[in-house]
Amino acid sequence: MMMQYQLNDIAAILQQPIQGQGNAVIQYLVTDSRNIVDATKSIFFAIKGPRRTGTSFIADLYQQGVRVFVIDEPIDTNEFKEGVFFAVPNTVKALQAIAAHHRTKFSIPVIGITGSNGKTIVKEWLYQLLQPDFNIVRSPRSYNSQIGVPISVWQMNEQHELGIFEVGISAKGEMQALAEVVQPTMGVFTNIGDAHNEGFASVAEKVAEKTKLFASASKIIIASDYIPFSLQTNAAIVSWGSKPQQSAGNLPPNLQLIAQYKENNSTQLVLKYQEEEFQLQVPFTDEASLQNLLTCVLVLLQLNYRISVIQQRVLQLTAVEMRMQLRRAINQSYLLNDSYSNDKISLSLALQFLKEQANQQPIIAIVSDIVDTGEPAEQLYQQVAQMLSSSGVKQLFAVGSEISNYFTQHASESFPFSIQLFANTQDVLHHLHETMFQQCYILLKGARKFAFEQLAHWLEQQVHQTIMEINLTAMVHNLKAYQSMLQPNTKLMAMVKAFGYGSGAGEVARRLQQQQVDYLTVAYADEGVTLRKAGIHLPIMVMSADEYSFDAMVNYSLEPELFSFQILNAFHQYITQQGLQQYPVHIKLNTGMNRLGFDAAEIAQLSNWLGNQQILRVKSVLSHLAASEDEKEDAFTQHQVSHFSKACTQIEAALGYGFIKHIANTAAIRRNPNWQFNMVRLGIGLYGADNVHQANLPLQTVATLKTTVAQVRALNAGETVSYNRSGVLKRNSIIATVRIGYADGYPRRMGNGVGKMYVKGSLAPTVGKICMDMCMIDVTDIPNVQPGDAVEIFGKHISIQEVAKAAETISYEIMTGISLRVKRVYIEE
Repeated sequence: MMMQYQLNDIAAILQQPIQGQGNAVIQYLVTDSRNIVDATKSIFFAIKGPRRTGTSFIADLYQQGVRVFVIDEPIDTNEFKEGVFFAVPNTVKALQAIAAHHRTKFSIPVIGITGSNGKTIVKEWLYQLLQPDFNIVRSPRSYNSQIGVPISVWQMNEQHELGIFEVGISAKGEMQALAEVVQPTMGVFTNIGDAHNEGFASVAEKVAEKTKLFASASKIIIASDYIPFSLQTNAAIVSWGSKPQQSAGNLPPNLQLIAQYKENNSTQLVLKYQEEEFQLQVPFTDEASLQNLLTCVLVLLQLNYRISVIQQRVLQLTAVEMRMQLRRAINQSYLLNDSYSNDKISLSLALQFLKEQANQQPIIAIVSDIVDTGEPAEQLYQQVAQMLSSSGVKQLFAVGSEISNYFTQHASESFPFSIQLFANTQDVLHHLHETMFQQCYILLKGARKFAFEQLAHWLEQQVHQTIMEINLTAMVHNLKAYQSMLQPNTKLMAMVKAFGYGSGAGEVARRLQQQQVDYLTVAYADEGVTLRKAGIHLPIMVMSADEYSFDAMVNYSLEPELFSFQILNAFHQYITQQGLQQYPVHIKLNTGMNRLGFDAAEIAQLSNWLGNQQILRVKSVLSHLAASEDEKEDAFTQHQVSHFSKACTQIEAALGYGFIKHIANTAAIRRNPNWQFNMVRLGIGLYGADNVHQANLPLQTVATLKTTVAQVRALNAGETVSYNRSGVLKRNSIIATVRIGYADGYPRRMGNGVGKMYVKGSLAPTVGKICMDMCMIDVTDIPNVQPGDAVEIFGKHISIQEVAKAAETISYEIMTGISLRVKRVYIEE
């Protein structure tokens, strides 16, 4: 059962007086205003963000019923008569202090995991391997940050027998506070890679900082092949490796990898531990999985598990899907399959994500028993019911005895959703019919034993194995990276034209709206109409306005960009006929791009015209930089900026009021803060592509285009591949046919070795011409490629910039050229 704290307890931990009167009991630590389970038992930490202060959310939370707040900046508390406030120097430190105090209440063993890669995988596999024997509390998803770690540890209660927490840091000085929160009794160090190198002076400094997590640990598990450093610690070092001796300390590894044999989708490992040699059949072949698995095996050996038990349990391991995936489903619906984790926090996050995406469309939740929480069922499912209610769920399919019993016992209560009860997944499958799901959003949230993958297969549209994954979490990361470069009062307009650069305008726009960008831009009015129908209420500028679209723009509150006297007069006349006044418009100036816009010679006339009318309201004046990414063209860019500034001053004087001014695009945001004016337009940078050749901005990959191998065949030297016998083989070769062609948006000019694709850890060149629906790649040098293997076209391993360069084009063309027949999958990490 989740522990409760009185306000006096919180005051003692924070060493701060209670401001206000109240008697709330605290059960929930809240850092996100959208994630409220029980407002009356929550304490909100008003943490500063990159663009907004945490205190700006207090009024909304107070309306929801939250009464206890931790703040580190002054506010007028008189507005909140029933509110209780703790004023602290730093809200993040206060959150950590409360969690650290909570951790001291428990003496159970705790495994702390850190490293550059593999933390979440190791945590989840340890959970799978140890769960039959322990009631385990663990980090939800990838909750390993300064905020995520204390939220994770706060879940500990008296029923738990083992804790497994992952911890990540990005800079020196961050680990000490998290070490006090986790206080691990055993440490796991996965590896050291390049992640967050910019936050440390050297690799040695990074290792030393991460090692601080293990101050309370008696034993540290390491992979000696991947951590060739001496750790400054008093704990015993236990290692696995493939070399007879460690480079760190010149000692043999405790668990030695002697040999490995890969076959089909599994690997046979030959290992040696305490002079005993044994074999391990592993259901994975990639090196990263094998590395993470051996780390887990060594943990189990240190917990005195018999080798025979380890051999049996390793065979049952399943791949870990660390991301929520929003996919197209039957009858114009969407499916969020989030069976990766099975706990209250991840359920709350999934419901929050669906609520943002669904807008007014109905949400159907298929939820199983939440197993091994240690909480009384009555309390647990009461909280689940509260989450479902507050998230706008219209229908619940409850699967399993515990959740079904709760809703049976509370059948007399009035829930805002209909309820159907099922004993198991097979019962659900027998009951399902396609007519139950029409233009809705479906959540699958099930424990592993319920095998909800059967439901996912039934619900998903099985149309095409070529998909483009859109990582919405990475997009938000990129947004914040650019926002961090803006002046304090500079607004941001996000470009979602061309179907969101091929990413899906509605889904992308909903995420941007949730992040409170100031404006959206589309190319044509029908794109704006689509966004309005998807529930987007942000102001939307339409770049290519024409007389045929005036009705749609007014009906859907879209704002035109006007670039000539012809279109300006036509729109003015239309608005006058409609009897409207002060309709918002945007004026486009031509400062050297020579595409659209009023020329320099027309500025005086334009200023007089605008100043002598009252029908249109100028919301912004804009122009387009022609070469902002190119340092050699900075003189021309500065000429454009100066001309733009002068024209804006002239127009502003004629109007008698101010307006938004914007000329900076993605490249200009980075290149020069003096080009920002009071709004910038962020386009391709949102999606992780940037053509500025200067200090790296930590952008993340948003779009990943992937497909699968359809067939593999062996051919002899001299044989030919594809149309016109264009691919002539110079050696005996293994050729794989993959499910993507120029109809999907993969350019024909990428054939005959120009293009490369990522398969099983290696790059494979194209062979012959690209066909309409297929193409061929040479996998001769890649072992054991099989039909069904994943193939990356661009993404994490092949950047879209690399593909564009090979195709002699730009990233924009590649992104926007991906066919709409390619299924989009939306991911939230």
